[in-house]
Amino acid sequence: MPLCAWHIRVVVGLLAAGLLCGCMTGNDYVRPTIDLPEKFRFETVEANDFANTRWWEQFEDPVLNELIESALANNLDVRIAAARVEEFYGALGITRAGLFPQVGVDASAGEQHLPPGITSDNFQADVFASWELDVFGRLRHLTDAARADLLASEEGRRFAVLSLISGVASGYVTLRTIDSQLDISRRTLTSRAEGLRIFEARHRRGATSEIELSQAKSEYASALAAVPRLEQQRAQAENALAVLLGRNPGDIPRAKKLEELVLPAVPAGLPSEILERRPDLRQAELNLIAANSRIGAAKALYFPSISLTGLLGSASSDIDDLFSGPAKLWSYAGTLTAPLFTAGSIKGQVRVAEARQQQLLLAYRSAIQVAFREVDDALIAGQKSREELAAQAQGVEALRTYARLANLRFDNGYSSYLEVIDAERSLFNAELDYTRVKSDTYFALIDLYKAMGGGWVIEASDRAPQPQVTLTTNPRPFP
Repeated sequence: MPLCAWHIRVVVGLLAAGLLCGCMTGNDYVRPTIDLPEKFRFETVEANDFANTRWWEQFEDPVLNELIESALANNLDVRIAAARVEEFYGALGITRAGLFPQVGVDASAGEQHLPPGITSDNFQADVFASWELDVFGRLRHLTDAARADLLASEEGRRFAVLSLISGVASGYVTLRTIDSQLDISRRTLTSRAEGLRIFEARHRRGATSEIELSQAKSEYASALAAVPRLEQQRAQAENALAVLLGRNPGDIPRAKKLEELVLPAVPAGLPSEILERRPDLRQAELNLIAANSRIGAAKALYFPSISLTGLLGSASSDIDDLFSGPAKLWSYAGTLTAPLFTAGSIKGQVRVAEARQQQLLLAYRSAIQVAFREVDDALIAGQKSREELAAQAQGVEALRTYARLANLRFDNGYSSYLEVIDAERSLFNAELDYTRVKSDTYFALIDLYKAMGGGWVIEASDRAPQPQVTLTTNPRPFP
């Protein structure tokens, strides 16, 4: 039997043996069964529209809309997330390349001097190739895991967009809340400064006691102290917003006041299926899918690895005869490598992969529970804050009447200044509380949109910095 024919039979035999006993190791991914409520506390008809809308536009504040567009374009965290997608795209390319033959070229040229004074030239050019036959699916599992990592990174980018828009909206509401409280404090300070001026004039005429003058000074100082504290909070809120916008700290433009912002209504029903569009939940499941694939790759290490290598080249002492001379070079080989004793190394790798899969499974379940809690919390907060806001409005109106009547009684000598102080102090605190509760109603609505995710996230992420790659695989693991 010719030698080359015998070589061919050996290689073919190795390949056939692998194919006959080979199969994909590991188990296909099956979505874990999770107990989900059919809906939240509140009909499905309006819920999808509610979750898909560009909800920040419902506040009807043009400056807020501009700030969000600016943040989408310039926020550094979103840019980092886009670059991370490109990193995982490159990692997928590296892993996937193992499924295909690797071909290269090697060329050399040299000169050799031998005694007694003989000099010879040496030229050689080779084309070589190698290919690992993925009989047991190790490379395919690793490629599936890398693809899931890539898609998870894209969902991570979308979650960064979701968090960014929610953060800008919350920051803007916070800023307008502080502005409103600062206006109340300055208005109160002006009123108390005028009252103090009147009491000092009365005291000089002997018409007011030292006690009443001290009380007027105390109330003035209290209102005066509130202003710099709120000015500090306002500057810090502006700086926080500037960072979200990708800018250096500085002033932030405003449009509508807090009380002028439109407060959208919450729909009558929110089905639990809405949460399947949350990017962080998709990312958690894709991480689980990747971990499941890596178990299969680890188990494949128990089985033989089959590789094919080949070389075709030419050597000559004259570069003109390199590709036409008789010195042709060629070789090929088939290699089967099988583990016999690894001292538990492969078993350890499988155990590590399985343990990581279990961690990510529990993380996925935990993420779902947290998502339901966040939506439920936001629904409760929205409902109760609106009820509290209505009660606060009634209280503020009543205290305004009380303060007006207390001043009339004092001016006409029917009561002491203590009654005026009590009324004005109560009104001041109630007005501050009203702005706080008002902002809480906006925060609850923002939290609800963030907790639900929805189609608006995809739309917004398309306007944010994009990775310089195109994802051809459907990034949604949900049916």
